Order: sequence, then structure tokens, then C-alpha cells
Amino acid sequence: MNTLIALAIAPVGTGSELADEVSEVIRVIRESGLPNRTNSMFTEIEGEWDEVMRVVKDATLVLVNKGIRTDVTLKADIRPGFTGMIDEKIKKVNERLG
Repeated sequence: MNTLIALAIAPVGTGSELADEVSEVIRVIRESGLPNRTNSMFTEIEGEWDEVMRVVKDATLVLVNKGIRTDVTLKADIRPGFTGMIDEKIKKVNERLG
């Protein structure tokens, strides 16, 4: 079952600059091999449900295993029978905008 998620994993209580910790989390996501894209607020990941949730868990544990309180925000679009939606959704909007 194809799943596209928007995910934010962030440390809590570690100061005002989070780039080091967030970079460690994103490294795990990028090394997963699943299609992904990072912007200033979220990282999108696409794949089969179990694969995506494994990456969410592995990326979350990067901080948790260091004893860091961790905030996880996740939004999922589950669309059986479709793949490549990480790019296709944007393509459809851009086509309509001309």
C-alpha cells in the first residue's frame, strides 16, 4: 500500500539551533533508499507502508537513543494503487497553474 508522508522529527530542549540533530535524522532518511525530499519544515518520504514506518522509527531513534526528548509530526496520504506521488502531486498543480 503506497504511502506518502510529510514528517518532522525534532529534538526538544536542546537549544535554539537544531541543525546538527536534524541533519542526523535526515541522513537516516536519505540512506533508506526511499524517495524523499526535504524542505525547511518537513521531509517527505514515499514507499510501502511498512518501509516508510521503519524509516520513521529508525530516524526517530537517532535522537531518542541519545536520551533526547523528541517531537514527531507526521501526516500520511495512503493511496493504494498509486506510486510516484511525491512528484506527481506537484506536477499536477504546476500543470494547472500553467
